[in-house]
Amino acid sequence: MRKWNPLIASCLGTFMLLIDVTIVTVALPDIARSTGASFATLQWVLDAYALVLGALVLGMGAVADDLGHKRVYIAGTALFAAASLACGLADSGGPLVAARAVQGIGGAAMFATTIALVHASYTGRDRAVAFGVWGAVSGASAGIGVVLGGILTQWAGWRWVFMVNIPVSVVAMALSAVAFRETTRRRVGLDVPGIAAFSATAGALILGVIRGGENGWGDPVTVGALVVAALGLVGFVAIESRAAHPMLPLQLLREPRFTASLVSAAGMNFAAFSGSVLLSIWLQEVLRLSAVATGCALLPMSAVAFVAAGVLGHRLDGAPPQRTIGLGLVVIGAGAGLLTTISAGSHWYAAAPGLAVIGVGVGVAAPALGSVALAAVPPQMSGVASGAVNTARQLGFALGVAVLGSVFAATAGSSRPATAARFADGLTAALTVAAAVGLTAGVVGIVLFARSGRAVPVDREPDTADTAA
Repeated sequence: MRKWNPLIASCLGTFMLLIDVTIVTVALPDIARSTGASFATLQWVLDAYALVLGALVLGMGAVADDLGHKRVYIAGTALFAAASLACGLADSGGPLVAARAVQGIGGAAMFATTIALVHASYTGRDRAVAFGVWGAVSGASAGIGVVLGGILTQWAGWRWVFMVNIPVSVVAMALSAVAFRETTRRRVGLDVPGIAAFSATAGALILGVIRGGENGWGDPVTVGALVVAALGLVGFVAIESRAAHPMLPLQLLREPRFTASLVSAAGMNFAAFSGSVLLSIWLQEVLRLSAVATGCALLPMSAVAFVAAGVLGHRLDGAPPQRTIGLGLVVIGAGAGLLTTISAGSHWYAAAPGLAVIGVGVGVAAPALGSVALAAVPPQMSGVASGAVNTARQLGFALGVAVLGSVFAATAGSSRPATAARFADGLTAALTVAAAVGLTAGVVGIVLFARSGRAVPVDREPDTADTAA
């Protein structure tokens, strides 16, 4: 079983950094009472982590390609643990938000390297199994985060929402030190202007969609952030087209398999996960479920995703991505469509069938995304490919939360409608959009993957030998 130590080490880090997106949600009331934080500050306790994580993942992938994936993963885990300790010790809102931002830096370093490390650690059928488990853990993290956050807050206090990361980080670092080999490095120098331009662009875009969802799309900060994002994108393209060793070679985007992986990653997180925010509000504010019960009600998606990835992962080994990723997204869209049947008189279990179907789609699509993207690029650029896919996932989730929140408020007449009927109307409208995005992304993915003219080899060997740690 020692051969699975690299998978365990990468899954521990992935699980920590992804549950920290949602685990804090149910602890916010206790945090407010303990620190005196305002509502605006509480929003930034959530958003600071998501913003920094999404802005830096691609840049961290380029750093890892230059410095080594193992080194960057362990350093990121150490920084994540230190920032978690700072979060747990914070006595007011300001230091807590700052520590959450630092957590995002560490999380970006971890998220940018996990796929590359799994890819380098396994071959053949073992690689397919490893990606299946990694994808299942990734898909299950959001749902488990809500449950775990409720349990820790209720039984141990809100500070343990952060403190629990410390022992897990120590185990992950110790295991990583002996389990991973150092991967191939590009050794061409960092594209600092490109990293800075992309990070600023992604950060401004995420800030814009967060503000737009919270304060409206006409909000001056929202508009300003989106303008900065647009200008930053133009600047980033100009920099990368002239750089001797660009962070993201633009010719990669002309590879249909790589582009399809990015579109699919964004579409998956938009359609599968962004609606869970509204479902959580429905369960707690309309049906009056507790935080722990709400997390349990949302578990069918995570549980089914975990089982589907484990059961189907090895059976779909070598299958063309239009069958795994493309059809997986179509299944996710169908599951979101089932959720639109929730009405004013529905009980919590009305969401279970739709969540379970979404889980099947996530379990089939998520494991293949990383391996397909890495198979489309040279092995020494695996960090960039991994970072690009995970950046697309973060942007898809942030955009989905903002868009679905706006559709919900426009249909229900308020972000907090007074009646269950109005809430159900808003929820139906928002989930209809999620379903449409899932189906559309699935069709686009099928077309783009089919244009590659051949199946993507999930088990492509590196062109150059790995170096020893």
